[in-house]
Amino acid sequence: MHLSGSEDQDGVNELELVQAELRDLKRTAINLRGELEKAHAEIHDATLRAAMASATEVAQLRTTVTSLRDELERSHAERENALQQERLTAAQEIAQLKATAATLRDALERAQQEHAQAVQQERANAHQEMLQLKATAGTLRDELEKLRTEKEVEVRNAIAAAQGEIVQLHATAATLREALELAQIDKKNAVHQEHTFFANQTEELRATIRTLRDALESSQQSSSLSH
Repeated sequence: MHLSGSEDQDGVNELELVQAELRDLKRTAINLRGELEKAHAEIHDATLRAAMASATEVAQLRTTVTSLRDELERSHAERENALQQERLTAAQEIAQLKATAATLRDALERAQQEHAQAVQQERANAHQEMLQLKATAGTLRDELEKLRTEKEVEVRNAIAAAQGEIVQLHATAATLREALELAQIDKKNAVHQEHTFFANQTEELRATIRTLRDALESSQQSSSLSH
């Protein structure tokens, strides 16, 4: 429940009116007491009648003052209840915002962990593929050396044919080397793209958290102003 500024002002004005009326009643009582004493000095009977009238009026004034006091206390109690309800509502909103921020923080941490695991897996895959390529290159190199050894006799007998085969083998090795370099470049590009994608997601989550934090601070400021 929210109390508007006009309702607070009405309550203050009503309190000031009650206080002014009480002061007027006090002044009236003082005047009546003076008149009563003056009448007592003049005529005893008139004093008795004035005393009876004054007692009745004082009783009525006391009843009025008691009613006004009860109404003022009731107004204060209602206002205090409204303030407590406002504080409770603000506390619930703050708790909800904190829970949302905690959820987003957990999601961000999970995303960061998943990103780190993906990058680590990608590096492991690239390393494994590189080892396989190195093993393949080593096998090809061993086969090449074997062919060279086996062809030494044939090279002596047929230099032209052996040179052709050597040229072809060099071309094959160059092709494999280029293929290896291209595979490494493609793998680096894939890792970079994954890193960029998760970095963008991380930035978006951070922006969301900043927005929620700003909303929370704005809500707190609004609650402070209303109090």
